[in-house]
Amino acid sequence: MKFVDEVRIFVKAGDGGHGAVAFRREKFIERGGPSGGDGGNGGSVIFVGDPQLTTLLDFRYQQHHRAKNGENGMGSDCNGRASDDLILKVPAGTLIRDANSGELLVDLSDPGQRFVAAQGGRGGLGNMNFATSTRQTPRFAQDGTKGEERTLILELKLLADVGLLGFPNAGKSTLISRVSRARPKIADYPFTTLVPNLGMVQYKDNLSFVMADIPGLIEGASEGVGLGHQFLRHVERCKVLIHLIDMGAEGEGRDPVKDFDILNRELEKYSETLAKKPQVVAPNKLDLTDAPGRLEAFTAEMRKRGLAVFPVSCATGEGMQALLDVTAEVLFTGRADKLHVEPPAKPVKKTVPAKKAVAEVKAPARKAPAKKAATEVKAPVRKTPAKKATATRKAPLKKAATKKAATKKAATKKAATKKAATKKAGVGMKAPARAGAKPAAKKAVRAKGRRS
Repeated sequence: MKFVDEVRIFVKAGDGGHGAVAFRREKFIERGGPSGGDGGNGGSVIFVGDPQLTTLLDFRYQQHHRAKNGENGMGSDCNGRASDDLILKVPAGTLIRDANSGELLVDLSDPGQRFVAAQGGRGGLGNMNFATSTRQTPRFAQDGTKGEERTLILELKLLADVGLLGFPNAGKSTLISRVSRARPKIADYPFTTLVPNLGMVQYKDNLSFVMADIPGLIEGASEGVGLGHQFLRHVERCKVLIHLIDMGAEGEGRDPVKDFDILNRELEKYSETLAKKPQVVAPNKLDLTDAPGRLEAFTAEMRKRGLAVFPVSCATGEGMQALLDVTAEVLFTGRADKLHVEPPAKPVKKTVPAKKAVAEVKAPARKAPAKKAATEVKAPVRKTPAKKATATRKAPLKKAATKKAATKKAATKKAATKKAATKKAGVGMKAPARAGAKPAAKKAVRAKGRRS
């Protein structure tokens, strides 16, 4: 069966039937009247997700789908029959877009999910619906409405739990054929797989999951080199990606680490969400003679990036169970601890002898903190508080000196006032003192004369 994952189709819903214009002309009915019936509804176009389908091949060869129209109304109060809906089955996981606007209309990801793509027209009313007491013989009826029509693009994204990624001829088809009953084409040349393949993997404890194998990717796939990355849409729904690395790749510029970087770069160009999904790194083809040497270098590089490596050999089955165990753990439990490892510690470069290096290391450890501590202590304790204390002390001294000067000035003023008052008083009392002094002098003279 040919695999088709994208088609463009045209759908047209059925038109509604027209209402009838009729009158009763029966022998035993005394009063006839309008008897035109209603028209039937047109059929709608409905898409249904079918889990049994895996391709859109049927829509590649039949691109026009029309539902039937409703039946017109008839006389004798007979209504027209409504048309059946047109059911179109598509694979589960089909996206339906409007071709003109590009708008995503629906994602039929669940089996049995339904979507009405084009609504059928409604049937018209017959003339018996328009009879009234004042209009007893209406000679008109209503026409049915047109059904919707639109051009759609169907895009298929396969529903898979685990996706296989890798360069062409990396061993993806061999891996899916070993763990499931899928039988894709396997050959010793690149681009053997031209279409995606699905396989059901039976795991332990009655657990199972679907694995998808897509065509190989190469550098420049985002620009259309090789098969491009048009098939990456089929692993967008996957929860876990297995990245197969070819340990026996030969050619100019081929290297396992370089292949890993190129493929992740192409994933980022296609979708950042897809690039962030959990990846199980699985180097393949360990049965080759030169594979162990390449595996050692590849494992060391992945360890530096913190990624765990699960080497396998799809040809002999070596390491296959460990790969399935870690894949099932991430898929069913959501824990991705085993996919990561601790990167090795970076070695310290020693350019100076051991003793000198120790001395150089110890010196700043002792001196630098001491200076820093002293600086931290001096700033708050000696400088800032000292200034504050001096300022605090000077304030009362100035105040005392001012007070003393004021007291002294007041005393001087008081003394000057008192002196002035005394002087004034002395001037007023001198006259009687002098008058009394002269007799005293005369008495002294007389006494002196007497003694002589």
